[in-house]
Amino acid sequence: MKVLISGVCGFTGSHLARYLIESHESITIVGLDNLARPGSETNRLPIKQLGVQLFHGDIRISSDLETLPLVDWVIDAAAQPSVLAGRDGKTSPRQLIEHNLLGTVNLLEFCRSAHAGFILLSTSRAYSISALTQLPLRAKSFAYTLDASQPWPAGVGLDGIAESFSTEAPVSLYGATKLASERLAWEYAAGFQVPVYINRCGVLAGAGQFGTAEQGIFSYWLHAHAARRPLKYIGFGGHGLQVRDALHPRDLARMVDFQLRGGGYNQAFNLSGGRANSMSLAQLTEWCDDRFGPHQPLPENSERPYDVAWLILDSSKALTETGWKPHINLCQILEEIANHAANNRDWLAQCGA
Repeated sequence: MKVLISGVCGFTGSHLARYLIESHESITIVGLDNLARPGSETNRLPIKQLGVQLFHGDIRISSDLETLPLVDWVIDAAAQPSVLAGRDGKTSPRQLIEHNLLGTVNLLEFCRSAHAGFILLSTSRAYSISALTQLPLRAKSFAYTLDASQPWPAGVGLDGIAESFSTEAPVSLYGATKLASERLAWEYAAGFQVPVYINRCGVLAGAGQFGTAEQGIFSYWLHAHAARRPLKYIGFGGHGLQVRDALHPRDLARMVDFQLRGGGYNQAFNLSGGRANSMSLAQLTEWCDDRFGPHQPLPENSERPYDVAWLILDSSKALTETGWKPHINLCQILEEIANHAANNRDWLAQCGA
């Protein structure tokens, strides 16, 4: 089997390549990366040493795909991953759309020509911000939780947000590019018989992740806390009660491995750490205080676009239909990041955070 991974030198792409090479006796990984993000260069040599056939190219440029070898599957792990992308002053809306949507178009065209399958790594931010902000919440143990005394909208349960939850706008510019990419992928599945999987991922977290708080809050928070960088509880009263769940990329890789081995094409799954792997910023700070010593974030009451107070994905569909569930728990993820922070004290500077 031959598999192309776009964004192979990124945090997620490199984990996928490593896991698949370890899990398959006869697999060839073709990697494509433009090496534009700070930190991605650190993965280039280790990826090549694994045996990845690495190509320097940009998915926004269709001609960069013309020299790639034919493959059986394409995994789209290249993206502008920040929910604030297009509005943060670092990337323009056009840059975001060209990367996250036009790049998907080029990869889908590559799949159509090569008769290859397509796996899109999508996002929890495909779900409606308006619907998420209207969820009934209450504060408990320094974290928001669903309020059981009030009715919940469709697609919400004790385990979180299901695939049936609203995707109506607004979903952020970032979320809109991913949602549009999903729908294009379904059209290629229907029109050209391209096998497709859509994986809507929760917050990915683990050692070696590079970026900012908007791209990987767990990793960023631990590194910033350990380095005594300024931290802020932004919005929602400035108390840090907002909640997310964490997913290790090796758990994502287990599902991708299952999908590559065939069966049940053309499905979409939520993949996340779920309620058991969830934590508020205040609870995360308490964990960091115990690990690194006290370091108090400052409250900031200003609101940012696209922020939501509570977002946990329900992955029970994946469990029911494939048997998948995360194996790496939140404590293991945090310890892995903490050890990395201890051994790489200038990591955020290296990554341009």
